[in-house]
Amino acid sequence: MDILKNLELKIAEAIKHFKEQLAGIRGGRPSSKLVEDVPVEYFGQKLTIKQLGSISIIPPREIQISVWDRNAASAVLKAIESSNLNISANLESSLIRINLPSLSGERRQELIKVAKKEAEEARIKIRGIRDEINKEINRQFSACARGASASAGKGGSASAGEEKKISEDDKFKFKEKVQESVDKTNEEIEKILENKIKEIEE
Repeated sequence: MDILKNLELKIAEAIKHFKEQLAGIRGGRPSSKLVEDVPVEYFGQKLTIKQLGSISIIPPREIQISVWDRNAASAVLKAIESSNLNISANLESSLIRINLPSLSGERRQELIKVAKKEAEEARIKIRGIRDEINKEINRQFSACARGASASAGKGGSASAGEEKKISEDDKFKFKEKVQESVDKTNEEIEKILENKIKEIEE
């Protein structure tokens, strides 16, 4: 059913957005995910850092970005410094160095709160998708039922049950499938959040 396919696409998009939001929250160890999707304005185009250079991790707390086009290096540096990552970077020719300070206990708790907020927003988004899909199921069922009644009123030979594309039983089955997908997605959100919290606490 197209409705359930639409559900899968919307959920996948919501999870992708959730992961992207968490990637922007730094953990206890440096990660390329922290900076790779930072948007960069370059010659009228909006690109990401991973499209403009290679990212390396230098233990214990350094991220290096080797910008392929030297002319783009200053734009990458500006993008990092103007992002909401609260990190500073140094530019040496086409190489950008980011030294991440260790996280204090207080800062870790702040970041965990931000991660939990993102998870709650993701759950709210999923609930909204569920409600939207259920309304569409109801709409299609009602439209089919009205069509069947109109056909019967004109002397059509098909019964209402035969005319419906979505029977009442099917309507509830589809809604059950929707809820199953939502429950599974909420479990996935919780696992992603747990992994992020572990990353912050490292």
